[in-house]
Amino acid sequence: MRILGIDPGYAIMGYGLIDRDGSKLTVIDYGVVETVKDMPFPQRLERLYDGVHELIGSYHPDVAVFEELFFYRNTTTALAVGAGRGVAILAAQKSELPMYEYTPMQIKLSVTGNGHADKKQVQQMVRLLLGLRDIPKPDDAADALAAAICHGCTMGAAAEEFRIR
Repeated sequence: MRILGIDPGYAIMGYGLIDRDGSKLTVIDYGVVETVKDMPFPQRLERLYDGVHELIGSYHPDVAVFEELFFYRNTTTALAVGAGRGVAILAAQKSELPMYEYTPMQIKLSVTGNGHADKKQVQQMVRLLLGLRDIPKPDDAADALAAAICHGCTMGAAAEEFRIR
């Protein structure tokens, strides 16, 4: 099964693609879709949509997995990131991909065994679980890979609880 993990953003949206074959996880690609700060907001959203659409067209994932948004301070940033997440969900929907979402705590727990792990612990475990020489950069790509790993470990009946309907 090919899994596309998405770490939502509107300036930088992380993505990570992995294959799961039994208990084996293999990284296919990872990186970011970026927008330019002075670009009008609708064009930024279009760039994010096009970037996710291109990834789906190039790699043909079986599912898309999103990190659920968690903000507690900056409402303006939360709304913009939510809009970015929305266009990524739209790209997956238009490609008829099943979609799942996991909280940051669920992802951390799945990847490290500790739902309160720090960013460095998560990145190190992503590197180890995928057999990478270095920690994936930037952080957004590592977070997207972590979301994909989480789904790869949660697949089956338990994953249905996290399906975006």
